[in-house]
Amino acid sequence: MTGRRHLGLVAAGATLLAAAPLSAIFERWTWLIDAAIAVAVVAGAAALARALRAPLWAQVLGMLAGLALALTWLFPSGSELLAIVPTPTTFAHFGELLGGSVQDMRSYGVEVPDTDPLLFITTLGVGSVAVVVDLLAVGLRRPALAGLPMLAIYSVPVAVYVDSVPPVPFVIGAAGYLWLLVADNVDRVRRFGRRFTGDGRDVDVWEASPLAAAGRRLAVLGVAVAVLLPLVPVPGMNGSLLDNLGGGGGGGNGNGRAGQGGNPGRIDLFAALSGRLNESEVVDLVKVTTNEPSPFYLRFGVADELRSDGFRVTNPSGKPVRDLPDPAERVGPGIEQRRYQATVETSRDLAMPLLPFYSEPANVEDLNANWYYDNDRQIVFSNRENSRGKRYSFEYVRSTYTPAALRNSRKLPADHPLKRRQQTATPPVPEVTELVTRLIRGKTTEYDKVRAIYDYFSADNGFSYRLSTETGTSGQDIVDFLTNKVGFCQQYAAAMAWLVRAANIPARVAFGFTNGSNRNGDTYTLTNRNLHAWTEVYFDEIGWVPFDATPAYGVAGSTRSAWAPDTDAPDPITESPGGVDPPVDPDASPGAVGSDKADEDTDTGLSIGSDTPTEQAPVWPWWAAGALALLLLLAVPALRRVALRRRRGGRAPASAAATVEDVGVGPAGGTRMVVVGGDADRARADAHAAWDELLDTLVDYRVRIDRTETPRATADRLVQDALSSHAEAVTAMRLLGRAEERARYARDPLTGEPLAPALRAVRGALAADADRRTRLLAAVLPPSVLLRWRIAMADTSARLVAVVGQARHRLLRWNPRRVIAGRTAH
Repeated sequence: MTGRRHLGLVAAGATLLAAAPLSAIFERWTWLIDAAIAVAVVAGAAALARALRAPLWAQVLGMLAGLALALTWLFPSGSELLAIVPTPTTFAHFGELLGGSVQDMRSYGVEVPDTDPLLFITTLGVGSVAVVVDLLAVGLRRPALAGLPMLAIYSVPVAVYVDSVPPVPFVIGAAGYLWLLVADNVDRVRRFGRRFTGDGRDVDVWEASPLAAAGRRLAVLGVAVAVLLPLVPVPGMNGSLLDNLGGGGGGGNGNGRAGQGGNPGRIDLFAALSGRLNESEVVDLVKVTTNEPSPFYLRFGVADELRSDGFRVTNPSGKPVRDLPDPAERVGPGIEQRRYQATVETSRDLAMPLLPFYSEPANVEDLNANWYYDNDRQIVFSNRENSRGKRYSFEYVRSTYTPAALRNSRKLPADHPLKRRQQTATPPVPEVTELVTRLIRGKTTEYDKVRAIYDYFSADNGFSYRLSTETGTSGQDIVDFLTNKVGFCQQYAAAMAWLVRAANIPARVAFGFTNGSNRNGDTYTLTNRNLHAWTEVYFDEIGWVPFDATPAYGVAGSTRSAWAPDTDAPDPITESPGGVDPPVDPDASPGAVGSDKADEDTDTGLSIGSDTPTEQAPVWPWWAAGALALLLLLAVPALRRVALRRRRGGRAPASAAATVEDVGVGPAGGTRMVVVGGDADRARADAHAAWDELLDTLVDYRVRIDRTETPRATADRLVQDALSSHAEAVTAMRLLGRAEERARYARDPLTGEPLAPALRAVRGALAADADRRTRLLAAVLPPSVLLRWRIAMADTSARLVAVVGQARHRLLRWNPRRVIAGRTAH
């Protein structure tokens, strides 16, 4: 009973370790406290039931009752008896929590907050797994099957995460499973009493056998391979249209293929733009119809977290898109807001967990409850669906501003939510800090500071648009870009947002589509060439205002505004009604080189520091290299077999020194040559080599080998069983057996005989009688080579185990007092 009690505690601990992957889902660790309480109550109820010698079914009922008490205490409804005894109202409350968990799972992306419905379903799930694990490991003594419910816990974050779950929680869960297996086996061994070694020494209870040590090492090796193997990059394999937001450091080129929904917080908008825009063909992605005369960019995502390697996406959260909040009304001189209608149709080639919208949507039609709106990021997202083939209509508000209106915006208070969310935090880069300090020197308003940074990205300061970038030596992508001053949209957008944040003003990178030039009345057809990135800056009591620092000649369908004009234009920009200029014609742009400059330099999008070439590198060379490497790897056993065969049969037979009569081999009265001089050693080596080659051939063709037989007995058996229908092979087999026999036992070995032709005759006869599969394996994957490698690996492992065991024994048995005593005796 003591062993079972101990195993029950191990089962509870293993369940908690197996729940470690859930840490990737929650923002905090409240779930772990609740789960630990539930598992502890379940383990206590199981231990109490076993102490009372209750049958197995009663133990299960006891664990379920304990789980119900724990859930009642953790998630009370207020009508419980003694705070822990559930009532019908309690179970009704549990039903409401289950329903609420479904709604929360649709509303939040990982990492999720600590809501009662999500904590309840997590605690219920971990507690139920604890009941099943205890039943399998302790009640039924089948701990190996306990891995299945543990795997069910791991499948939750796997299903939620788009790309992969962090490997560390998986290692912790695997360690818990191995702990359970080891504890069960130790308990089984203890039932046999004391253990002894081969020399009769008593073995301590804690001392593991070499076999158990080898098993643990193999288990650890298996877990390491399972964790590290998925992390190995495969050349030519990349993510979906929106994979991970890699921000500034990565120059991901993407594959341009859309994702299948998933979590918007785990997507890479930088790599996505590079992938789609580097495609050789133009693909229609979105068709938008709007009654706005000169609309701004159609946006679908933002990157608002700045790390040392660039901007990244944070997890969105919001309310159903059907309940859109009414856009905030902004009043004041120089601020104008107008409402427009738009209808968007996405193609089958655009599939991402985000939907393209104009800023500040007011209401939406034709979208179901799986789509949510994040009011802070102004994006529409879903954790269950994607944008492929969607058609929806919405009303939106277009806000325009005059420079004077933005200049009147006051400095953002220190307690503003955006500052609390680190929207102005930047990594420490001295070069950036020095540049920003120089640019905003003497600027008193937030808008003047932003305009100073915006105007810095101009041709007068050496900046130019180019599809390929230049590498730097600073080790930081932002510094390299500001030094080389060559790049395209994502570099300009991320660099400006970085510099604006360094001026202590909130900024982020927005992603979407420019208007392009494919227009038919009020309808714009947007392609992969229209994907774009720009900067959005937050002004107090105004909101997020767009700034596009990318040179206008490099962006097809670029739109400039009164507050962010084209800095490369030779003449002052005349404001259009509403404060926004019509789209810039790339062909007529002063910065264009030739009439086709805009078409040649279509924005390819990237993250800061990317040196992605103009066209996406073809994938087939990587596949060809991988296939060639795989073929070479598969050919290693066959090449090893050929090399071994050549080495054994490459020498000419030793010349004879004398002729003696040898009866019993070949035709009656035949003669055989034996060596009586100095070539005996060579002849003996040749015979051994031929015999080894014969044994390997037998292994390759799956012919039984008896290592206890003499060479003559082996030859006779093979002649009778495998070679009886081949006269030439019979003679060759007897010759090989006789040669090996004389090499082993006689003073003078047999020589002067063609052992290599004899081997070929035997091999040909065996191949003729074998089936096609055996012949194929003998040629491609020779079993003799694979067997030799397995034996070598086993020997090496055994030697390592022995060496480690000896070292461990000496270390554990070493006593400093013996050394002192020995020195004193001397």
